[in-house]
Amino acid sequence: MPGQLRDFLSGSGRDARGRTVADVLAMGPAELEASHDYIQWLFPLPTPSMAQPSSPVLDAAQVAAIRSDDTALANLRAGAALMRRFYETQDHWLTGFDHNHLRITRIVSSLRLLAGEDDARAFLGAVEARCRAAGDPVNARSRRYWADALAG
Repeated sequence: MPGQLRDFLSGSGRDARGRTVADVLAMGPAELEASHDYIQWLFPLPTPSMAQPSSPVLDAAQVAAIRSDDTALANLRAGAALMRRFYETQDHWLTGFDHNHLRITRIVSSLRLLAGEDDARAFLGAVEARCRAAGDPVNARSRRYWADALAG
């Protein structure tokens, strides 16, 4: 359906489970960790998700629409703030391998594409600072993916 990702991010649409962006932004840490189908809506990409292959995919028109929609961008940034707090306050992902490492790559890529490099850099900087403070437990491959996502 054309525009569904912009509609979701702008607050006028719903994801495949009927949630609004406000519903997702109100999730607590346990729900953020346990649910695996919101991240593709909150941080969309132009490539299909391997974890949720039926999730919508950005096209050029939706990228342009989101970039020009102040509400959609505000909600995207609110999602980044939510996930930043999640990664700053939760420890379980600070391990060699965890599905959250893939989520971080997605978030950085989506922020860079839709909100800009500064937003992506700020998010990744917070994640990397948390990793350093925990003694750098995340594997080098995941960290390279994060850096590559920032580089575009």
